[in-house]
Amino acid sequence: MSTALITGASAGIGASYARRLAARGYDLVLVARSTGKLEALAADLRASHSVAVEVLTADLTNATALKAVEDRLRSGGPVDLLINNAGDSLPGTFATAKPDDLDWLIQLNVTVPTLLASAALAGMLERGEGSIVNIGSVVGLVPEYFPGIYAATKSYILSFSQGLAAEVGPKGIYVQAVLPAATRTAIWDRSGVDVASLQNVMEVDDLVDAALVGFDLKEGVTIPPLADAALWNAFETARRALPPSFANAVPAERYRTKA
Repeated sequence: MSTALITGASAGIGASYARRLAARGYDLVLVARSTGKLEALAADLRASHSVAVEVLTADLTNATALKAVEDRLRSGGPVDLLINNAGDSLPGTFATAKPDDLDWLIQLNVTVPTLLASAALAGMLERGEGSIVNIGSVVGLVPEYFPGIYAATKSYILSFSQGLAAEVGPKGIYVQAVLPAATRTAIWDRSGVDVASLQNVMEVDDLVDAALVGFDLKEGVTIPPLADAALWNAFETARRALPPSFANAVPAERYRTKA
C-alpha cells in the first residue's frame, strides 16, 4: 500500500485530495491545525475505503510543529506521495501588510513546502521512487494581477518544482506543480475577497480531479483551467530558448555606454 501525506488536509483542496487518494487505496497522513476536522475526515475515510489514516495536528508556521511533521517524513513509515497543499494569503496590498504578516506568509507558502519536500526526499531517493506535488497558483505567472506577495510565493513554488524535477526526476522521483486559478476555497475569506463577486470559480473536486489526471500523465506542470495547452507549451518553449542568450561575457549592445 502507498502512503500519502497531505498538508492543509482538513478542508478544501487538501480534504478533496484525501478523499480521492483514499478511493485509490492510499493510506494517509493528514496534517492541519484543526484536530476535530481531521479526526472526522479520518473516521469517514477509514469507514468508506478501509485505509489507514494517521492524523497530525500541526500549525506548520510553528517551528516545533513543523519539525514533528518533518520527523514523520524522515523517520516514520515510508511516505510515497507528499502533497504540499497548505498555504494562505493576506488581505490588502504589500504597502499595507505588516512585516510580521509578510514573514508568516513566506514561512507558510515558501519555507514549509521546501522543508517538507526536503524531509520526504531522502527516503524517496533511497527507495528510488516517490512523488511530490506542490500546489501553486496561476498568479505566480501573472503577478501584476494580484496584490501583495502571494503571487511571488506561488512563483517560487513553480520555480522550486521545476528545479527539483530537473534534479531528482532522473532518479525516479516525480515532481508536479499544480497551478489553480480561482477555486472555491476559504482562502478568499482570509484574503478579504467575496468569492461570490468572482466569475469562473472552479469547484474544489473538479480541480483535484483534473490535477490527478495530470498526475497520472506525469505532467511537470498542471494548469486545470487552461483550455489551450498550446499557450503553456509556447511559454515553456520561449523560456527554454533563453539560456543560450545568457552566455555573454559582455553586456548586450543596448546596455553599453555610448561614447
